[in-house]
Amino acid sequence: MSARNRGTELDLSWISKIQVNQPAVLRRAEQIQARRTVKKEWQAAWLLKAVTFIDLTTLSGDDTSSSIQRLCYKAKYPIREDLLKSLNMHDKGLTTAAVCVYPARVCDAVKALKASGCTIPVASVATGFPSGQTHLKTRLEEIRLAVEDGATEIDVVINRTLVLTGQWEALYDEIRQFRKACGDAHLKTILATGELGSLTNVYKASMIAMMAGSDFIKTSTGKETVNATFPVAIVMLRAIRDFFWKTGNKVGFKPAGGIRSAKDSLAWLSLVKEELGDEWLTPELFRIGASTLLSDIERQIYHHVTGRYAAYHDLPMS
Repeated sequence: MSARNRGTELDLSWISKIQVNQPAVLRRAEQIQARRTVKKEWQAAWLLKAVTFIDLTTLSGDDTSSSIQRLCYKAKYPIREDLLKSLNMHDKGLTTAAVCVYPARVCDAVKALKASGCTIPVASVATGFPSGQTHLKTRLEEIRLAVEDGATEIDVVINRTLVLTGQWEALYDEIRQFRKACGDAHLKTILATGELGSLTNVYKASMIAMMAGSDFIKTSTGKETVNATFPVAIVMLRAIRDFFWKTGNKVGFKPAGGIRSAKDSLAWLSLVKEELGDEWLTPELFRIGASTLLSDIERQIYHHVTGRYAAYHDLPMS
């Protein structure tokens, strides 16, 4: 992953001036959704690129060491080898960007990836995921334990109460403490945008998170009623752009929750390319949090190669 964002001093004067033009954001979102997608070999190429941005995720109450082992295998071998050979991509080392699990499953993921000789990063959610409604001391200890177990990326959730009540300084201080607890691990900050009340709050929370040293800002936990949406993404991407223009620091973007189809993934890649440029289309600055997306991408690649849609037994690891 890229060099870490060291953050900046809290600038409340900047935060106080922010007001998002919601009708303009919604119009831009409609443009993205209405656009036709690429086809044939261009689509296959973009879908393979999308695979490299996926944080392959399992955050279920019934996760076991066996299911984590299967997840890690799929992360290392995301597309069937014969399909990759047909596209002359079998020797390119195609993997997902990371695997993402609960803190208690980090050891399982690290062990499985090490056994397979793979260097894919292990990301762990933390800080009272998904609600963030636990004591600060507990949330910080959860980060430290995940890092001790081998997580090199930590996906923290913010305390939404601080946003909804306008306690920006307290939010900044909490995320700074998360940053410190991460040590050398990268910090991805989940804003849970579906619970922030307004697009203006989304922009302000994005900016506070970046000022406090987040390496990525992430839309959602995937557990909210409303998760990754294009209006929210536009606001977050423009906050990232504004922060870069003001400080020179590049911060990554991670949409998560509800991104299930190959077509969805292409729309997200297109949005990031248009808003931030090609330099953000790398795993160091763009991730997609998903659990079922990879299955649909592999089905679309299968169709491109064979000319027919896969039966369930054709892609048994999906």
